[in-house]
This record gives sequence, structure tokens and C-alpha cells, in this order.
Amino acid sequence: MTPPKGSASAPTAFAIFGVTGDLSARKLLPALYDLYARGHIHEDTVVIGFARSDTTVERLRSDLRDAVAQEVPDFDATVFDRLCANLAYVRGAYDDPEAYAELGRVLAKATERAGGLAGHVFYTATPPSVYAAIATGLAGAGLATETGGRYSRLVVEKPFGADLRSAQRLNETLLEAFREDQIYRIDHYLAKETAQNLAVLRFANTVFEPLWNNRYIDHVQITMSEHLGVEGRGSFYEQAGVLRDVFQNHLLQLMALVAMEPPARFDADAVRDEKVKLLRSIVCPQPADIVLGQYTAHDGMPGYREEDGVPADSLQATYAALTLEVRNWRFSGTPFYLRSGKRLEAKASEVVLQFRNPPHVPFDLATPLRPDRLILRLVPDEGITLRFNGKRPGQRIDLDRIDLGFSYEDTFARPNPDAYVTLLLDVLAGDATLFMRADEVEAQWAILDPLLKLIEERRPAPEPYAAGGPGPSAAYELLERDGRFWHKPDALKQPEE
Repeated sequence: MTPPKGSASAPTAFAIFGVTGDLSARKLLPALYDLYARGHIHEDTVVIGFARSDTTVERLRSDLRDAVAQEVPDFDATVFDRLCANLAYVRGAYDDPEAYAELGRVLAKATERAGGLAGHVFYTATPPSVYAAIATGLAGAGLATETGGRYSRLVVEKPFGADLRSAQRLNETLLEAFREDQIYRIDHYLAKETAQNLAVLRFANTVFEPLWNNRYIDHVQITMSEHLGVEGRGSFYEQAGVLRDVFQNHLLQLMALVAMEPPARFDADAVRDEKVKLLRSIVCPQPADIVLGQYTAHDGMPGYREEDGVPADSLQATYAALTLEVRNWRFSGTPFYLRSGKRLEAKASEVVLQFRNPPHVPFDLATPLRPDRLILRLVPDEGITLRFNGKRPGQRIDLDRIDLGFSYEDTFARPNPDAYVTLLLDVLAGDATLFMRADEVEAQWAILDPLLKLIEERRPAPEPYAAGGPGPSAAYELLERDGRFWHKPDALKQPEE
């Protein structure tokens, strides 16, 4: 979102739970550093770490400085030292009331030192098992209460629950401690420029919106492929798997942005109302419409079962492909194909809308007419490409593919902001448009919950696929049986099917 005017007008306290962890070091502190360096947060902003680790403020400051220096180009130690000049650290268990009382005392001192704070932002960069305890602890210490015009906001990382019932229980606990408008359930994919640009592409251009329906769109593909494996997170991944890790959040959120109806206003309530309506119109896929895979060792890369923390007989899926059906007026009969996996041939995230072929083509063509495609790239090289048919130079009508498109890097002088920079700015501004509401999260789980239960009951063996390859063959057959083909990500620099 656009940086809010006056966002640096008053200092804010950022309390980061799990401050000694990877997310804090790689994403949150670099994002705060960026905001501070560009003057988007007040010079007296307060950073408070909360964790169970036995460390000191000095050691924590040094560790964070080293971590941010690795993540930020043109790192300036002076800027970092000013940001963390008043760094504080609270050591304690996440269910210890005394630790939250100490956090309250630290915040009170910071408020007095700064001459007042605009508000408190509490960020859960922790394992999801302690989200509820953090919310309860903050409420018990009176830190969820907004007094004297000072806001109190809780940012909750994913994964949000492990199934529908656990998500409902977590929502119930959070809403006992905070109001819904104080809670920011984060999905960093929603802050990518191409994801945000989906709404502008559709609702600010008459060339696209009239075609955005089942009369003109044959099908939609949403892909999130990763070249890396589980990277030391074997124990976590063994519990989560690909469906919980990225389908329930990233991919369904992208699908909602693609397929939702135009909101009356582009604000948090109106946008999320439309996304919830769309999510509730999606039905759980049938077993025949899902493919599960698991990567195996290849070309020097280990297989999933050889990763640390993974049992030798694991049946956890590291790849999935689904066909989803939207039962509404706009998209009924237009399938949505979603896929994601680890250890694939390229890192790529994209949305592809394939249009129907014209009802009649008057040309005598040597090869079948290929359908038009609108390709929205989130990773790598964020941008949009419209791929259509055109005539090659010459006397005869011989068709070739033509691209119209842009990339953010080539078109705009300034680089895209990191997703966490955008999201933290929105938290400061109180803009929840890019964050998920309680009913939205539960609607997402309701789509996958029956499928997850079926997998747990039947324990099907995922199809093996070679690490670094294109994925399970059954995923390609999923589309080919309908006469369709997966779009090869532009990252592979290979010709289109």
C-alpha cells in the first residue's frame, strides 16, 4: 500500500515475540531498518524483544546488527544503532504472567522516555503453538487495552491453525483478548506488487474486466514452485506438508483475488467481504482431482526422507496439484488448477488465465491455434505478460506468439518494497486490507479440511518425483485428461506448450 502520510509523526513500540529467531533476523528487523532509514517511522521508535533465550540486550543488539547487515544492501551501522538505541529485551516463557508484567513495565518506561507513544505493535514471530498464549498473556497484563488514544495491535504470523477446528479455537482465544480490528493475520504474499496489482488490473481497466468470467476464460492456473527443499525444517514440514504450508493460505488467497467480485470500495471490510464470499463458493476437491508427490534424491540433492527430522517411511506430501471448482455465476464451469511443490526445477510463482479460442478461425493453419494467456508473475521478475497470436512477416498467414508486458524492475525507477515493509506500514496505518479476517481464515480451512481428513484416514503414498525436476507426472495428466497443459514458468526460459 502507499506509505501512510504522517506515519513518522509519533513513536511506536514494536514488541517482537521470538526476537532471537530466524523470521525476526531475516525479515522483521530488516523491514524496520528500511522504514527507519526512509523516515517512515519516528526516530524515537522503540524495539523490544521477547523470547526464552538466555541473552543480554548487548548481545541481542550485536546479533541483530549482524543479521540485518547480511540482508540489507548498503547497510549503514549508524542507522541501525539509532533504531536500536533504546532496544530492550524481556526474557520469559510465553505463558508466564510475570514476563508480560515485565513487558508492561518496559513499555511504560519507553512511553515516559519518548514523551508518549502512538501505540504498541505486538508481533508473533514464534512457533504457532504459542500464539494463543501470547494473546492471553498480553490481555492479562492489560496490554491489549487501548487507552488515551494509544492503539494496540497484534500481528499473527502463519500458519493460522492446523485445520478448521484449531483455527476456530485460535480465533476464539484471540477475540477474547483483542477486538477483530486490532488483529492482523499476515500472509506476506498479499503484499507482493503483482498480487496488489490484480485489483487495479481488473477494476481500473475496461479492457480486462468484461472478459473476466467463464464466457471468455477457459481455466486459471496458480503455481508456486520452489527450487529449495525443506532446508532444515523437516520436523515442521512433517507436521504441515504442502497443503497446510502454502495451499491453505498463499494459493487460496491468490485465487480469491483473481475470482472475487468487484468490491464497492477498496477498503479492508469491502475487499475481505468479497474474498469471503468467493472462498465460500469453492468446494472441496474430489480425490480424483488431487495429486500428491514427494521429492526423491537426484543429482546430488537429498530426497525428502533423507532430510533431518523426517522419518524414513514418511508419507508427507511435498507437492500437490488440485482442481478447484467455483460455484458462482461468474466462474461456474471454469476450473482453477493450483499446484505447489518443493525441489522443483525453478523458483516461480505466477497466475495464468487461459482464454477460450475464438469460435471460428478463418485461416488455414498448419498447427492448432494456441489460446491467449494472461500471465501474472509474482516470482521472479514481478510483472504481467499478455501472450497472444500474431502473424509472422511474409506472404502467407503463418502465426507466431507475441508478448505484450512489463516488469516492475524495468518500468519503475524505484525497486519494489519488501512485502514485510509494506505490511508493517499498513499495520502502523491501521489498514487491514492485506490481512486476513477470522471468517476468511476459517473459510479457507473449510475448503481443505475434508481433504486433509481423507488423507489422514487413507494415508495414500505420494508419487515420487526427482529433486530438481518438473514434478509428478500425474500432475500433468490432471490437466491433459481435459485437453489442457500447465504453463511452463517464464523462469525456465523454455517455449510455451
